[in-house]
Amino acid sequence: MKTTNELVQMKRDKEKITMVTAYDYPSAKQSEQAGLDTLLVGDSLGMTVLGYDSTVKVTLDDMIHHAKAVRRGAPDTYVVVDMPFGSYHTGDDAGVRNVLDLYRSTGANAVKLEGIECLEIIRRSVSAGVPVCAHLGLTPQSVGVTGFKMQAATTEGAEQLIEDAKRAEAAGATMIVLEAIPADLAEKVSDMLDIPTIGIGAGVNTDGQVLVYHDLLQYGSDRQPKFVKTYSDFNTAGVSGLKSYAAEVKESVFPDETTTYKKRVFDQ
Repeated sequence: MKTTNELVQMKRDKEKITMVTAYDYPSAKQSEQAGLDTLLVGDSLGMTVLGYDSTVKVTLDDMIHHAKAVRRGAPDTYVVVDMPFGSYHTGDDAGVRNVLDLYRSTGANAVKLEGIECLEIIRRSVSAGVPVCAHLGLTPQSVGVTGFKMQAATTEGAEQLIEDAKRAEAAGATMIVLEAIPADLAEKVSDMLDIPTIGIGAGVNTDGQVLVYHDLLQYGSDRQPKFVKTYSDFNTAGVSGLKSYAAEVKESVFPDETTTYKKRVFDQ
């Protein structure tokens, strides 16, 4: 398993960091078998797994439940888990308590918080021994205000994001996710920080990349953001398999002799 310090060293060595979101035991197990450096238990599970229209309905209990499953599936991979909407927005004391609860309950290696308003929570959490990943740019928990669109697209916005990234690092963040920002800005931020940056929709020059498992494998996902590339098509393969199963049941082809127990209970 990678450590936080090893991820920082990967940045220094200019070795790209790979990250995929995972929400359950099978996706985590596959990701570990594929050799991913890190996994993110993202609150995007609200949309990809639970069928919500945004992340804001996801609860702390949801994140604990799914992160524990991911840890079981990937015991030897560095796991980051999201703090969900509302779990750190009602005061620093409550926020820190929830960070500690999520970290302790899941066995994750780090906890991720969106936005720059939580600097004091980052400071106190890191002081308590919890590695924290910050998240700047497009923050899905705030899309009701910002919308799903590129962020920091103006000079003023870019300068503010640069300042926010510096403040997050100074507060003790050990990693920063940069989402949906101009590529040149992402490169500038990555070059000026000592901690790794993980990009999603932020160009190739961040220290690593993250994509959603369900997006890159086309698993129940049909509307892709511009920055997603698909590498397999579970949708087509899965529906095809299910259709074949249903047809064989209808035609009494399944189960056949090879999938039926042979022992007889009644005499013929």
